[in-house]
Amino acid sequence: MNTKDFKILLVDDEPDIIEFLSYNINKEGFEVFTAQNGKEAIQVAKKVNPHLILLDVMMPEMDGIETCEVLRQDKNLQNTVIAFLTARGEDYSQIAGFDAGGDDYIAKPVKPKVLVSRIKALLKRFKVTNGDSIDENLIIKQSNLIIDREKYVVTKDEEELVLPKKEFELLVLLINKPDRVFTRDEIFSAVWGDNIIVGDRTIDVHIRKLREKIGENHIKTIKGVGYKFVN
Repeated sequence: MNTKDFKILLVDDEPDIIEFLSYNINKEGFEVFTAQNGKEAIQVAKKVNPHLILLDVMMPEMDGIETCEVLRQDKNLQNTVIAFLTARGEDYSQIAGFDAGGDDYIAKPVKPKVLVSRIKALLKRFKVTNGDSIDENLIIKQSNLIIDREKYVVTKDEEELVLPKKEFELLVLLINKPDRVFTRDEIFSAVWGDNIIVGDRTIDVHIRKLREKIGENHIKTIKGVGYKFVN
């Protein structure tokens, strides 16, 4: 991985953390940008279009969850990987983060080497999901859905849907092979990557959000196994 090719936005309201993490990430060759609150993060993100945003949850004025929701509304940032970097480890906080469109959840304090390893794993997923590794078709049509993988757009009954990055990847995975049952392990590996640790309810949250947007009947749960797309 050529780290110089990647831009990282680090967002935290504590200057000491910003300085410490920026130094260690920059030392690995990444181009690092910083912001100390949600509003500033949105401005910087729109300006530099980072590949990865490390976003603190507990911040004044606009917290990380709300910031993530705003970022995900920008089409230019749909491909940006967003990882929450926070001391909060409660399940409800993680679920809220994934609901908002986050891709990963990293608990503070985190050792620099561990953080850099997680960053590289996340950016590998960025490279894969922006390629054509799932299949060669950039336009996928199933039932009343049209997916444009190049533009990152989903259309349902001629109405454009806004899907966060992981919801989009999950839908592409399932819809590529209708009626094929994907196990939870297969979904984790394909969408989140083997090197990324996420909570057990992560898939369930994303499936629920997808069903709300594309319709309850398109994704079927196979109890004890996983999920499949049905027309």
